[in-house]
Amino acid sequence: MAIELTKDSIDLGIVVRDGAKALAFYRDAVGLDYVETLDMGRGTTMERLRCGTSFVKILTHAKAPEAANPPGGIQGGTGFRYFTISVADLEGVTQRCEDAGAKVVVSPREIRPGTSIAIVEDPDGNWVEFLSAK
Repeated sequence: MAIELTKDSIDLGIVVRDGAKALAFYRDAVGLDYVETLDMGRGTTMERLRCGTSFVKILTHAKAPEAANPPGGIQGGTGFRYFTISVADLEGVTQRCEDAGAKVVVSPREIRPGTSIAIVEDPDGNWVEFLSAK
């Protein structure tokens, strides 16, 4: 039996160590639309940014968790290792991220005819893949 969806996309929650750095990356460098800041209680705030019909939710705790995902992106471990945002201007978004100090893990390149990607590391080491398909 298939699940009955009420939305055509998923939302992504990212727990970060420095909310200001993460917000600057996703809002200013990537260019996602800031929606709101929510007080989640117990010293946790959530910044919601729109990404198409999805939301990227940045969660910051008053005391950052000690544990973190292993570094190294796709090859660094199992579990959620990256997510993909489809964009029109692959070169432009990659350059904005690099100009903001983000590490470009994979420079823009064609992976198959008509489809190109770039991968950038956010301030917490999470990998964001940008995809452009023609």
